[in-house]
Amino acid sequence: MSTDFAAPLSDLIRELSLEEIFMPDDPENLFVRSAEINRMGLEIIGSLDDFDNERVLIMGQSEMSFLSTLSTNEVYKSVEAILSLHSPALLITRGITPPSEVLDIAQKFLIPVLVSTSETSEVISSLVSYLSAALAPRIRRSGGLMNVHGEGILLIGESGIGKSETALELLKRGHRLIADDVVDIRKISKSTLVGYAPDNVRHFIEVRGIGIINARRIFGIGAVKVSENIDMVINLEVWRDDETYDRMGANAFTEILGVRVPFLTIPVRTGRNLAVIIEIAAMNNRQRKMGYNAARELFINLGIDFPGESCELKRCMWDL
Repeated sequence: MSTDFAAPLSDLIRELSLEEIFMPDDPENLFVRSAEINRMGLEIIGSLDDFDNERVLIMGQSEMSFLSTLSTNEVYKSVEAILSLHSPALLITRGITPPSEVLDIAQKFLIPVLVSTSETSEVISSLVSYLSAALAPRIRRSGGLMNVHGEGILLIGESGIGKSETALELLKRGHRLIADDVVDIRKISKSTLVGYAPDNVRHFIEVRGIGIINARRIFGIGAVKVSENIDMVINLEVWRDDETYDRMGANAFTEILGVRVPFLTIPVRTGRNLAVIIEIAAMNNRQRKMGYNAARELFINLGIDFPGESCELKRCMWDL
């Protein structure tokens, strides 16, 4: 699966602790654009119809054993047909020293050659996991992200509504900050969104009247996280008397990068303790994921038919 994003080969080398055997250019200038891999198998015997040259090429013990049964000319012919398609890198596992024929062909076509001491299955698992995250679809949005009772809560709302002040109160109550003001969101899988702060503003909070503070310095390293799954979106808006707010906890969702996420609108007015309300919302969301719905139980206790759980799709403020 190719993406619109790219991961520098240098990051891959650092993440998987790979040894560079041959590097035709600065690895910062070489990129991987596919989260999938090619394992040399049928390609060695010439089956290249479905070969994707944007994938990292893996060579393990099985491929090396097969190549050892071939003559030098046959090795050149087989490997040259593959490397001439210009894969982003050739990764050899189990700490195996690449045959001189393979290294010659890689140098001819300027293919980086890397070696890992780990077993092939472990390398493939680590590589796919890393690339899936590094190349995931992503967006940047205004808002704050907190870990509240283990739930990733994305706070959104108009500027000045009190998102940063609410984040501060949640920090004081022992919860953890991931991002304030700007959140980068990646779609890691079909049902998983991960949010994190841009590197240059990570752990900083802007508080009107005070200025910029560093949450990690003030509250300690235990009060911050680098990333968090997004389990719920909470929209803070000014209380409007003409608005009818949900009192039964109906299922409402919004979509971010095609992933449905539970969505709440919490009206803000003087006297409401937003931090406590968000704590309860987080715990209630966890209960719902475990199959418990308080409104359903109340209806049953009152002898009333529960009206069902229609799933209303809400639009986030950035979609309007």
